[in-house]
Amino acid sequence: MNENPEAEGSPQPHQGQGQPQAQQTTEVVVDDSGALPSYSNFCRVTATPEEVILDFGLNPQPFATGRQEVKANQRIVMNFYTSKRLLTALGMTIQRHEQTFGSIELDVRRRAGTAQHQFSQQQQPQQPHRGPQGVVE
Repeated sequence: MNENPEAEGSPQPHQGQGQPQAQQTTEVVVDDSGALPSYSNFCRVTATPEEVILDFGLNPQPFATGRQEVKANQRIVMNFYTSKRLLTALGMTIQRHEQTFGSIELDVRRRAGTAQHQFSQQQQPQQPHRGPQGVVE
């Protein structure tokens, strides 16, 4: 005989009613052995009502003025759900990078000015350390 009187003949409560449901985890294992790495300093983002299109390329003159032609050598097409997950992942990655290494300056003039300032600071001659002054032995 069963010791639990509710076990026989009475309906069991559903998983969501008062009992904690075990959270399932998903592990995605990526095989990137066949992936070909490529560098890009240019990305064009376009979209259709169903998809986001990312065209990647290399801009050999990123700071030139006037018309520039960039050849896109990689195209990634994804749905909006995957695009939003990518946006979140990139945001978290950039946030961690900036917390570790400092803010990423997108304005090239400010970035160049900061680099020039840091370079000039490194080029200034350092005064040799001579110990305490005014001490007579």
